[in-house]
Amino acid sequence: MAFIEIRDIRKSYQRASESIDVLSGITLDIEQGDFVALMGPSGSGKSTLLNLIAGIDTPNSGTLTIGGDSLSAMNAGTLTKWRARHVGFVFQFYNLIPVLTAFENVELPLHLTGLNAAEKEKQIKQVLALVGLADRETHYPNQLSGGQQQRVAIARAIATDPDVIVADEPTGDLDRASAEDVLNLLTRLNKELGKTIVMVTHDPHAATYARTQKHLDKGILT
Repeated sequence: MAFIEIRDIRKSYQRASESIDVLSGITLDIEQGDFVALMGPSGSGKSTLLNLIAGIDTPNSGTLTIGGDSLSAMNAGTLTKWRARHVGFVFQFYNLIPVLTAFENVELPLHLTGLNAAEKEKQIKQVLALVGLADRETHYPNQLSGGQQQRVAIARAIATDPDVIVADEPTGDLDRASAEDVLNLLTRLNKELGKTIVMVTHDPHAATYARTQKHLDKGILT
């Protein structure tokens, strides 16, 4: 049994009276510890598939199982709790809170855990050190470069020790050198910590860092 099992997933959206098909019967297995790049043109359904894997969205039909947990069977409340425990998110534009320091941004997902203050502090310092920002914990986002902000976002994503990291165009807003830093960091998380990573990217070079590449076109795996 694969770690992530996607079976005949279909997703459409209503636009006025029109139904727009975004995913048309996707079936895909992702093994634990894999690093998968989802590629394809704009509108191919990459981000929609990523959001389904992350439990942000739900399919119209089909089944999605991660680590033996059936996401398709969960109600909204259960899915929210599952997501907080099992998924780390990395976005193109970092999504850091500007009035919080790097330390405080990384702390945000830990508020949903049962850790006490000392345990939280230890965890935050560990993940900031892991992403190479131990000396930046009191800095605010506007005091950090784009690459550093994305590394804070990755530290936040791994703070709860999730099973899956989903990354939506994580290098899309970065210069080449910063992008390489972020891709090397994701590779380390995959190889050294065994994190399962699913990354959406338009960049063929970024996709070479993944172990597996999957291509979507008009809602179909090609």
